[in-house]
Amino acid sequence: MRKINSAGKRDWKKITGVILFVVLSFSIIYIIIKMINAPSVISEDAYTKVKSDYVLMLLQCVLGIIVMFIPSIVERKLYIDIPNKMEVMYFIFLYCAIYLGEVRNFYYIIPYWDLILHAFSGAMLGALGFSLVSYFNDMEVLETHLSPFFVALFAFCFALASGAVWEIYEFLADSLLGTNMQKFILADGTVLAGHAALRDTMTDLIVDALSALTVTVIGYYYTADSHKP
Repeated sequence: MRKINSAGKRDWKKITGVILFVVLSFSIIYIIIKMINAPSVISEDAYTKVKSDYVLMLLQCVLGIIVMFIPSIVERKLYIDIPNKMEVMYFIFLYCAIYLGEVRNFYYIIPYWDLILHAFSGAMLGALGFSLVSYFNDMEVLETHLSPFFVALFAFCFALASGAVWEIYEFLADSLLGTNMQKFILADGTVLAGHAALRDTMTDLIVDALSALTVTVIGYYYTADSHKP
């Protein structure tokens, strides 16, 4: 029974990974075709996707295909066994963020779609950071025994730092490629300025922090209880 269950888990990870890879691959072909005939300037009458929008989609899809292999690389190089459920959730997040968010335009169609994904990613990164430091903390070879508080603190900082790196990536992409990852241009073409232009970035970081804090606090109490004599 254990072999059947473990095989089933591996199958789910493989199935979600294959679906994500196929969807992103076909999306790249679709985006390149649409980008060829897309206008370069936003229409005054209604919001129409321009070349910069398709450049963003293409960048996200290519990056998505690259980063989807990170868990398997980490497992091979560092000999760390990442739970299959976490990898499945990771693939689902990439599908929701890249395909649904960018290609299917959910960021504009579904209210608060961006915040939902940031809450999900903050919680996921917090759990990942907690799992990684707990793994090394329990290794007898390293002889490190961090308290549950410092394990939780590392997990929180890891999640928040990852969120900050993502915001830097969005800023650089918008600056160098003329994309709209930071959503400083509204669907009707209005360009935000000042405090309104910062709202998306700062809201994302705040949501990342709150979701990561929630997960790490739960992880702290769970770890503290498990280490009680």
